[in-house]
Amino acid sequence: MRIGHGYDVHKLSQDRKLIIGGVEIPFEAGLLGHSDADVLLHAVCDSLLGAAALGDIGKHFPDTDPAYKDINSLFLLKKVGELISEGGYKICNIDATIIAQSPKMSPYIQKMRENIAEALNIDVSLVSVKATTEEGLGFSGRKEGISAHSVCLID
Repeated sequence: MRIGHGYDVHKLSQDRKLIIGGVEIPFEAGLLGHSDADVLLHAVCDSLLGAAALGDIGKHFPDTDPAYKDINSLFLLKKVGELISEGGYKICNIDATIIAQSPKMSPYIQKMRENIAEALNIDVSLVSVKATTEEGLGFSGRKEGISAHSVCLID
C-alpha cells in the first residue's frame, strides 16, 4: 500500500470561469491557470502520481505545452488514472479538501465526487470531497485564491 499527498492553489481572476471538481460553479471570478485551473482535480492528480512515485502533474502535463492550454482537467485526471492502472496499482480511496472562503461548495460536492470517480473508473464510495473556509484568514480568506489538498491510498 502506498499513500500520496497533493496540494494545488490558483489565484482568482475576474475573467475566468470557476471550475472545481469538473463542475462549473456560478461565481464572480474563476481560477487563473494554463489549463481550466481546476484546483481540486490538480491536487487529486498529484496525490495519485505521488503515491505511485510518478512525479507530479507538471511533469506529465507541463504548462509550457500549448496542447494543455485551457484543457479540461477531467481529461488530465483520466490520464493519471491510466498511468496508475498501467503501474499495476488500484485506487483504494481518495480524500480531498477544498479551501475557499466563497462560494459555498456544498451544493456541488456530490457531482465533484461523481466526476472524479467516473474519470478514474472507480466507485464513488471511494472518493471523499470536503470544503472549508479559513475564517477570513490568509489568501483564501481574503478571496484572492482557492486551494485544495488531496490524500490517496493505492495498492
